[in-house]
Amino acid sequence: MTTKQRDYLIYEGAGDDLAEHVDSGNRIILLPDTPMNQRDADPVEHVRIMWGQRLIDDLLGGRYRALVCAVNATDNSRGIISMLADKLPTSQWHGQAITDYARHFVQKQSMTIVKYDMDRVKVLGLLRPAEHENFTLAHLSAGFRMVNAMLAGRPDRLPVASVCFLGARANKLIDQHGNEPSFETVLRVMYDAGYRGDVYPSPMMWDSAPAGVFPRYPFPDSFKQMCEGGF
Repeated sequence: MTTKQRDYLIYEGAGDDLAEHVDSGNRIILLPDTPMNQRDADPVEHVRIMWGQRLIDDLLGGRYRALVCAVNATDNSRGIISMLADKLPTSQWHGQAITDYARHFVQKQSMTIVKYDMDRVKVLGLLRPAEHENFTLAHLSAGFRMVNAMLAGRPDRLPVASVCFLGARANKLIDQHGNEPSFETVLRVMYDAGYRGDVYPSPMMWDSAPAGVFPRYPFPDSFKQMCEGGF
């Protein structure tokens, strides 16, 4: 196989040649979602998909003022919210306090947004109804409509990042068939609810090659046409 010759270098020294042989097991193929010669700003609002980035590092690095994630009224010790609370030097929250606080707001049949002030980061926790063992897409939609309302007119809560809600244990997300939905489905639900912040895929999704992934949602119209059998 002939290696494609490029007019530019990515790495110093022999890095470009060596990188061709590096395979860490967690790989993605990032696809451009606009024509390479397009110079004008895209008129369509998008959700950025932060492939390959570590959410906890970006939160601790001060890149976001708000985080959207799931919480529950039973155990949050393994969630991103507890990790963030433990790592932020000015946070007065901890795992048990997060759970106890959520327990005060849980409703039998309605979604609730629980706000946690961790000083540098405001956490908007989606709390599922007590009578449901798992999150559903309807819960996600209702939750993000409330999140969007809480972000509107609040520049102090922007920029905002969200988890993708996939691969969770205590807060598993299921579709109408009881299965975990596709990432595209989750993005569509968020987008239709008005969310325009960043979304972090689960680390398990970084091993997506050879399937290509796009850096933003909505995906290109050309890709939609291909999926529908068009050309």
